[in-house]
Amino acid sequence: MMEYKVGDTVIHCSHGMGEIIKMDEKFIHERTMLCYVVRTHNLTVWVKADEQGTSSIRPPTPDKDFEKLFDILCSPGEPLPAGWHERKIALFERMKDGDLTSICHVIRDLTSYRRARKFNDSDKTILDKAESLLITEWMFSRSVSWVEARDELMRLLE
Repeated sequence: MMEYKVGDTVIHCSHGMGEIIKMDEKFIHERTMLCYVVRTHNLTVWVKADEQGTSSIRPPTPDKDFEKLFDILCSPGEPLPAGWHERKIALFERMKDGDLTSICHVIRDLTSYRRARKFNDSDKTILDKAESLLITEWMFSRSVSWVEARDELMRLLE
């Protein structure tokens, strides 16, 4: 189990980058649990501090690990389900762990899909969220601006 402290930057699997602003005790399922209070750019979430092996937060991806992610983004996309509902479910399932490897696969595959087929609103929403999660962490880990990360992402996806 990873232990964090107040002030640590963490990545929440659903809400992206945030900072642990305090520790708090919450009464959950008939018992008191210690929680990390994590503030993201638009909300505050409580994450159980004793979630052994199943925590919804993780440390930011180290700069050196981005080369592997860039390889994923440059590789050929894998086919996605043709039906919009099946595609949406499959993409959300792949993204739910919040891991950048999964997010890069989603970005790559949706970008490839968009080249061959018409995008719907759900596809666009998922791609926008995945890109935002990636770029935010990219900015932090590699100390670059949003524009620099976004431009490099577009270049890698060409």
